[in-house]
Amino acid sequence: MLERFGARDATDLAALIARGEVTAEEALESSITAAEAINPQINAVVLPQIDTAARNLKAGLPRGPFRGVPFLIKDLGCEAVDFPSHNGSRLLADTRYGQDSAIFDRIRATGVVTWGRTTSPEGGIGAATEAAVYGGPTRNPWNLDHTPGGSSGGAGAAVAAGIVPFAHGSDGGGSVRIPASCCGLFGFKPTRARLPDGPYVGEGWAGMAIDGFLTRSVRDTAVILDACAGADPGAPYHAPPLARSHADAISRPPRRLRVMLVETTFTGAPIHPEVRAVVQAAARLLEGLGHVVAPGLPAADVPMMMRAWTDIVGIGTALGIRKALKGRPLTADLVEGVGRGACAHAETLHPTRYLEAVGQIHTFGRQMAAAFAGVDIILSATLAEPPATIGRFDHRTEDYVGYRTGPGGIFEYSPFCAVFNASGQPAASLPLGFSSMGLPIGVHLAAPFGADEELIALCAEVEKCGDWLARKPPHRVK
Repeated sequence: MLERFGARDATDLAALIARGEVTAEEALESSITAAEAINPQINAVVLPQIDTAARNLKAGLPRGPFRGVPFLIKDLGCEAVDFPSHNGSRLLADTRYGQDSAIFDRIRATGVVTWGRTTSPEGGIGAATEAAVYGGPTRNPWNLDHTPGGSSGGAGAAVAAGIVPFAHGSDGGGSVRIPASCCGLFGFKPTRARLPDGPYVGEGWAGMAIDGFLTRSVRDTAVILDACAGADPGAPYHAPPLARSHADAISRPPRRLRVMLVETTFTGAPIHPEVRAVVQAAARLLEGLGHVVAPGLPAADVPMMMRAWTDIVGIGTALGIRKALKGRPLTADLVEGVGRGACAHAETLHPTRYLEAVGQIHTFGRQMAAAFAGVDIILSATLAEPPATIGRFDHRTEDYVGYRTGPGGIFEYSPFCAVFNASGQPAASLPLGFSSMGLPIGVHLAAPFGADEELIALCAEVEKCGDWLARKPPHRVK
């Protein structure tokens, strides 16, 4: 869609619209046409509300930084009156909302033209997007036999395929960064509570979940984060204030930083050799920029954290399912296997386990804070291997714990991202490499709590060292 207008990213397209070289109506039509052409292959866009988008255009758009740019919101959260949602689940199909969420209000104020939603796995628990409610898996535009990741897999696939220049996502255990890695995009998880959660929830997954965006450029992320940041009224807590905006931070390089290089998992287990090679190349790039890179491992109890994460998410999933069932039986036609397994697992836990698990997450956050003593950045892979094949992480199994933490499970595949959801620290996935099969490989950078500006400035500096968007997926609208 961008190529039609000669734009590189959402910022470029907004500038063309502002100058009158492209109309918002033309941009919307191009986005919808792109979806009609490519969505049957990738199954990423659902619940289109084209009449709503046209009505909003006619009424006049807010004069925000992305005025007139087509946009899609994730089919999980981001509650909006005009955008019903399946939330990735047959149980919650066609849910309608009585008021807009704070994050949607702020997205709308940027001037984007939202016209639909993107697929997510049921409950947002998964590193793949293959929910039964959508009639089939969401596929990766780089290779249709592979997943675009999860839980914001539809957002990643839609942006990579050229349907929209950027899209909304959310991240409770890597759900923005995993699709960014799988789809060759930029994904940034801000510091805990940097973005609003209300009014529908006070916090997601004990504060581990946060909204975010899948973008083609660092500057698109910086600008939309600035537009959306800040606590909503009644929030239980908020992130430390930024010293300067994200957009201002990327306008100049960061200071020279001390970087911990992790070539394994955080527990020392080996990762795929092609992924390790991309991480090593990223370390050399940072050294070439003058940063000081040294190998290391964070001294934190990752297995404890992952057990606590699994229990918190299981309990949260069970709560949501039981509430939506409204007394109906928990049956396979309403809830997929992993969701039913989460309910069963939650029933095995002592009533005090939730608070115990939250306490362990807080302990882990302090351990990760200590891991940054003498270090400014932790560099690792985003995923331990290239994008998984379709079906590897589908939701048919009822072994919820095994699905997450068992042999060959999601934590072996994605051992890095959830660490920073638990710690609340900002983290990003940068599209810096490819496998021998031509699949994207992301590199992960993380910073201390509240150091969002320094992290995004480093991401922008790395972005300038090459053209990470020069290579296009084969399943993409021209």
